[in-house]
Amino acid sequence: MCNFESEETTQMSPSLPGDQSFENRPSIEAKALRINLNKHIYGTFAEIGAGQEVARHFFRIGGASGTIAKTISAYDKNFSDIIYGEEDDGRYVTETRLGKMLDHEMRLLEDRIPREKHPEKMFFTLANTVATIDFAKKFKGHGWMGIRFQVAPDEPYSEIMLHIRFHHTEARLQQEALGYMGVNLVYGAFYKHQEPKKLLRYLYDYIDQDAIEIDTINFNGPLFEKVDNRLMSLQLVKNKMTEAVMFDSSGNNILPARILYKKNILALRGSFRPVTKVNIDMFEKSLDIFLKEPNVEENKTVVIFEITLSNLMAQGEIDEQDFMDRAKLLCSLGHIVMISNFKEYFRLVDYFSAYTKKQMALSMGVNNFIEIFKEDYYDDLSGGILEAFGKMFYNNLKVYLYPTKNLETGAITNSNNLRLHPRMKDFYKFFKYNGKVVDIFDYEEDFLSIFSRDILSKIKANDSGWESELPEGISEMIIQNQMFGYKK
Repeated sequence: MCNFESEETTQMSPSLPGDQSFENRPSIEAKALRINLNKHIYGTFAEIGAGQEVARHFFRIGGASGTIAKTISAYDKNFSDIIYGEEDDGRYVTETRLGKMLDHEMRLLEDRIPREKHPEKMFFTLANTVATIDFAKKFKGHGWMGIRFQVAPDEPYSEIMLHIRFHHTEARLQQEALGYMGVNLVYGAFYKHQEPKKLLRYLYDYIDQDAIEIDTINFNGPLFEKVDNRLMSLQLVKNKMTEAVMFDSSGNNILPARILYKKNILALRGSFRPVTKVNIDMFEKSLDIFLKEPNVEENKTVVIFEITLSNLMAQGEIDEQDFMDRAKLLCSLGHIVMISNFKEYFRLVDYFSAYTKKQMALSMGVNNFIEIFKEDYYDDLSGGILEAFGKMFYNNLKVYLYPTKNLETGAITNSNNLRLHPRMKDFYKFFKYNGKVVDIFDYEEDFLSIFSRDILSKIKANDSGWESELPEGISEMIIQNQMFGYKK
């Protein structure tokens, strides 16, 4: 590996050491110059849609001839299609498009810069495909950005790909934020790849956090073999870079818009610590009801298992290993998992409503349902509980109610006999009699005595008897991987 760190540092001001504190991080100009002055780093900038906002920083600071092999802005769609090929869906701001750009530009770089003449060069390609705000200011814009790079000439490439959403209402400000983030990404790839969590935070250097949102990021390649992208998803929410993230059963982070757009959505919130037979029974019985709803088509339906950040912080701060235990078990069952900072249910529904107007449903237990009728839950809303329920139920939302059982008396509580504050009774009746609350009747009564907190206590105490209360294969994973504090 080229030892460019020590050489690079000697060419820079002493005030720019390799690892910066928050107060003493290098400026955008200093980052671009440090890359330019490194004689080993060499690559291509390919930018579509918002101008050459990243490349211009490297040109303006000086010394770019040693860094930039080529810049390209295939702004015209016909030119772009000829260079990178047409997309099946006709769209240009997609992850697939970004991948094609990285493939094409890296292939050209390798073909045109022979390794035998440049044995110490470390190649990179930075690409982005972006749509900034439209003239009517109805569509704020979004984009994909990625870098494929190496930190030694003879090693395979590693890659960072991310999706951004703009919040500024001026195209110029969006372009500026994009340029800054691009420089931070290039700098982070070469100088912070050993610390992916820090690299993630540093992407916002000199950018107002309210200006731009990162809602998906994936790290791949030999430099990131030990990085679990689900954990990086968690960092996005924890660092308030986005409100919600999603990952699939393989553990890859996925773009929420791609999963939710114009879909029927069934969501289940829980701690899943661990996932139990109750959770799966609730899921299966809710899905049966959901698929029988008018206008709900199975091929246009998505099921989301959601965990809130507040749930993950139940002990005061996030235990990353505990989070990974939950995530791995849910993924092993083939489910899409969502991590959000939506403490209140109406915020979750409001988030989904930004992507779809089709049928939505929340599956929840009676005790959780009773909680949402407590007025102090909405103290931060000027309209209180009325505003919250207006947002929650305005878009074809239904609640599928899973019953609870009094273990002493054997009494079952459902929508017909649940107890609310007297002030809330008539309010509740309005939603119930308008078909917004639907009971799950064909539940497995034996499962009503299963509680994840009891199972967790048994696991930590190394007791027996909890294994049969979990879905098939889950107890084996917990034992084999010593999850949730289990000790062999």
